[in-house]
Parts: sequence; structure tokens; C-alpha cells
Amino acid sequence: MDAVYTHGHHESVLRSHRWRTAANSAAYLLPHLKPHMKVLDVGSGPGTITADLAGLVGHMTASEVSEQALDLARAEVAARGVDNVDFAVADVHALDFPDDTFCVVHAHQVLQHVGDPVRALREMGRVTKPRGFVAARDSDYHAFTWYPLLPELEEWMELYQKVARDNGGEPDAGRRMLSWARAAGFEDVTATSSTWCFATPEDRAWWGGMWAERVLRSAMAEQALATGAATEPDLRRISEGWLKWAAAEDGWLSLLHGEIICRVPERA
Repeated sequence: MDAVYTHGHHESVLRSHRWRTAANSAAYLLPHLKPHMKVLDVGSGPGTITADLAGLVGHMTASEVSEQALDLARAEVAARGVDNVDFAVADVHALDFPDDTFCVVHAHQVLQHVGDPVRALREMGRVTKPRGFVAARDSDYHAFTWYPLLPELEEWMELYQKVARDNGGEPDAGRRMLSWARAAGFEDVTATSSTWCFATPEDRAWWGGMWAERVLRSAMAEQALATGAATEPDLRRISEGWLKWAAAEDGWLSLLHGEIICRVPERA
């Protein structure tokens, strides 16, 4: 059941994670939120989505797998002066909360990295009150598409798929969300998708530059080198490919995400 987190917490990774907001990463969930609600954010990362959601509900709990990871969310929440968030170290496979604790349990880009996403969803449902919501959104890497069709980006995709799967994850989680929800026992499930698109010169420079650095310096790079999945020249070539894409005047990239809203039934 254990899985290794592929991305790690290098600054190049956090740069992209801190870009995430409730608007660009949880829009599918926002219509379901009410001011009285108590919400759990599983895998809160650097806390930008957590802090956004806290402004829409009564109380937030941010959870992460370690105190070190949770400190990132603590810093973001403190910097914004948000005062309705508490923090808990928790494993999504075995959440240390009583049954029926939260109105909503949310996870963004989490299920692709866990050893047993069905068990994770079942646990998320257990700690959600009847008629409450379990919400999750995850990338689908093989559904990412870009132009120009650079061989270095194809090589990046192949490498990422290998490293993520070797770590026990599922990089194409987006297309599996509905099936995982049904396997976890949910019957009232709304499945949708949404994309991030990077096509302006500024967006390309930011996203391409970020991945050019991640390929060389993040935990993914360390794992690829340690397992022999890639060499230093391989990583440099892929990094340069991202910069080449960013510099292309007609460069375009779309990243697909699968989303689920699961309504928790009344308990028998």
C-alpha cells in the first residue's frame, strides 16, 4: 500500500503547487460549499487551496503525511492571517478522525500518488457526514497534449510514467476517478473534467522553465538517476526540451484532470 511521493518538495515543485488556487483547481467543488461547513483538505501541500477554501466555509482541517510537509500549509495560512484552519498529520488510507466528522473531504492531486486509491476514497467517505461530499481531482498524464511535438517532451512523458509507476502511483489517475469511486462503494457520483492550458509567452516561460528545473533538481530526478531510469545527459536533454517548447511562438500545452463529487449516503 505504501507509495513514494514522486515530486518531492524542491522549490521548483512548490513553485507550481503554490500557483494552485480554489478557482483554477477546485472549481467543480465550489458550488457545493456553504458557510457553515467543516472541511478536511487531504494532502494540503503548500496550502494555497486550503486557505482559499477556508474563506468559503466555517472551518478547515489541513492534513499531510508529515509535520515537515504540513509546515508548508501552516506558513501559507499564517501569512494570509487565516484563523479557521487547524492541522493534522494523517494517512489517507487510515484517517485518524471519527466517523461522520466533516461535511466535505477534499483531495487535490493526491490519489495518483497513494498505494490504494480505492481504500483512500473509502476512508474519505467514512469521515464524511451522511449527505456530505467527497471531492477529488487528479491529473491524467497520458491525456496531456502539446505542440510542437518535441521528442524531448515525449521522452519526459515516458520517464515520468516509469518513475511514478515504480513509486507505486498511477499517473493516469484522472480517467480512473469514476471507477475508483464506484469501487469504494459510492453510487451517487458526478464525474467531470477540466484542464489547465499554457499558451501565452508568459505562461510558457513559467511552466516550461519550472519543468526544466524539476527535471534536473526535484525528487523525480533523484529517483530516475538512482534507479537507472535516466542518466544525467538524459535529464539535461529533457530539460532543454522544455525550454525549447517554452520558446516556441506557437507553443501550446493542455493538462487534463479528472474530477469526482461523491455524495455520501445515509448510514444503514
